[in-house]
Amino acid sequence: MVKPVEKNENVRAVGRALEILLAFTSQDVELSPGELLKRVDLSRPTLYRLLYTLEEHGFLVSVGEPQRFRLGPSVARLAHIWSSSLDLSQIANPILQKIWRETGETVAMFVPQGHLRLCVAELPSPQPLNFKRGVGYTERIVRGASGRAILAYLPTTEDELQRYVQDSDIDLKILQDGLTQTRRRGYATSHNELISGAVAIAVPFFDRNAAVAGSIGIFGPEVRLNANKLKQLAQLLKSESAILSNMLGYSNTPS
Repeated sequence: MVKPVEKNENVRAVGRALEILLAFTSQDVELSPGELLKRVDLSRPTLYRLLYTLEEHGFLVSVGEPQRFRLGPSVARLAHIWSSSLDLSQIANPILQKIWRETGETVAMFVPQGHLRLCVAELPSPQPLNFKRGVGYTERIVRGASGRAILAYLPTTEDELQRYVQDSDIDLKILQDGLTQTRRRGYATSHNELISGAVAIAVPFFDRNAAVAGSIGIFGPEVRLNANKLKQLAQLLKSESAILSNMLGYSNTPS
C-alpha cells in the first residue's frame, strides 16, 4: 500500500489532473475549457496548464474549433490493461459476501456464454436446507432466474429467442412476456423450475460499455423465500448490483 504523503504542490497538481479526467462521462465525451471550469475548482490558467500537460502525455486530445477536449489514447491503453487483468469474481467477492451475510442463503454470480449461463462464483448457504450448483455449472440461459436476468438485457432478436427455446418446454410468448416484466421491475424470479422446492431471484449487472455482463442471484427453499421476502431481496440485490456495475465502469445502472 502506498503511504500517505504530505500534500505539496506536485501532489495537488496530480489530484487536479485526475479531477479533469474524471469530468468526462459517457454522455459528455467532449468538453470545452469553459465546461471543464464548471466541473473542476480551478483557475483558468491552472486549467490550461494541466490540459496541455495531459495532452502532451496522451491522456487528452484537442479537437475542433472552438477548441474542445476528449480523452486520449493513454486512457484507452490503461483501460485495456485494466480490463485484460480483470478478475470478475474477485472484484465482485466483497459484494457477494455482503449479500451472503445479510441473507444466509446461497449467493451466486453467472456470466453469459452464448445460449448458456456459467456460474463463476458461489457462496453456499450455511443452513441445513439449501440449494447450490457450484462454480462451473452451466444451464441454458432461458432457464432460471439468473439466466433470464441476463437474457432480458441482451440484444436478441425473436429468431434468436426461438432458437434458444428450441427442444425445450418453454413457450416463446411466455418467455418474451417474462423478459419484459424483468426489464420493468429490474429482477427475475423462478419457482420450482430447475429444482423442486427451490426459489431464486436474480438481477443483472452491467459493464462500462452498458452491456449486460452477468447476474447475481439468491437461491433458497420456498419455505424461507416467500413473496414478501423476495421483495426485500430484490431491493438488496439491485442496490448491490448497481455498486458492482459502477465498479465495472457503468455509470447509469437501471433502477
